[in-house]
Amino acid sequence: MKKNHAVIAAVLLTLATMLGSGVGQARQEQQGAGKKTGEKIDEAAQAIKHGLQSARDTVREQFAKVRDSVHNMGIETRVYGRLHWDKALTSSALDIEVKGGVVTLRGSVPDAKARLKAVDLAADTVGITKVIDQLTILPPPTTVPDTSTETTPKS
Repeated sequence: MKKNHAVIAAVLLTLATMLGSGVGQARQEQQGAGKKTGEKIDEAAQAIKHGLQSARDTVREQFAKVRDSVHNMGIETRVYGRLHWDKALTSSALDIEVKGGVVTLRGSVPDAKARLKAVDLAADTVGITKVIDQLTILPPPTTVPDTSTETTPKS
């Protein structure tokens, strides 16, 4: 019986050794697969992080453009209102362009006084830092002398 126990013990020891080495190899394979999976997850996470940073930068740039556009639109509206409602400029054809606090005035005004008034009003508008004056003064209307002579018959 002792011999049987010894044989059984030897068989069990052999089986345990075989299983142990098989489990160790399986663990190594699992660790290798796990490591590869972990590396792929890390790569994907880095790609997502890079994509999010790129998207964030794009959104920030677009937001800045929209903010500047809205800000300029507000300034342009203020300048337009001031020039449009001034009595000295009601007959003027004006074009207003605003970029970054700089207003460019184009068009025509009836006289030098109206031109100065337009530039002063634009410069005094909140948000304007500089005025570029490209206004022209209209020539005075020419009057044609009446050369027709009417004669009334005497009765």
